[in-house]
Amino acid sequence: MIRNERLTAQLDGDFVVFLIGMRINSPLKIHKWLPVVSAMPRMINELYRHPELGFIHAESWFSRTTIMVQYWRSMDQLLAYAKNKNSEHLPAWRAFNKSIGTDGSVGIWHETYAVSKGNYENVYVNMPEFGLGKAGTLEAASGGRQSAAGRLKVGKE
Repeated sequence: MIRNERLTAQLDGDFVVFLIGMRINSPLKIHKWLPVVSAMPRMINELYRHPELGFIHAESWFSRTTIMVQYWRSMDQLLAYAKNKNSEHLPAWRAFNKSIGTDGSVGIWHETYAVSKGNYENVYVNMPEFGLGKAGTLEAASGGRQSAAGRLKVGKE
C-alpha cells in the first residue's frame, strides 16, 4: 500500500546494515550461478522463521548484479549466523568455494555497516513500507524531521 505522506523511520538502539549480492559474470554457465541464486532464499526463509537470530528484514533487487539490503539487530548475531554449522549459510558458502572459488564465473560481495542510534537518516515519500521503514517504525517527517539535517539531530543527546 502506497503511503501518500512524508515519513521517516526509526529503529530502536544500534543495528547493522548488511549489503550482499552476486554478479553473474558468465551468463551461459547456468550450472555455476543457479545454485548461488537459489541459496539466498533458503537463508532468508530460515532467518524470518528464527527472529531470535537477530535478523530483522531484507529488501532485494535483481539484475546481472544483485543486491540485498539486510537489517540485523547486532554484529555479533550476524557473525554468529555466518559461522553457525547448523544454518543454511555455511553449507552454501562451502559449496560456492568448492564449485566456483575464484574461477571468475560468479562474483559475490558484501559490505557491513554498524549503525549507532541517531547516526542515520532516511525519508520515504509516496512509498509503501520499505527498507528501514519496514524494519523499524515509520513516523511523520514533520517539524524538526523535515530535512536530512533535522532528522540526523533526532535522538542526539
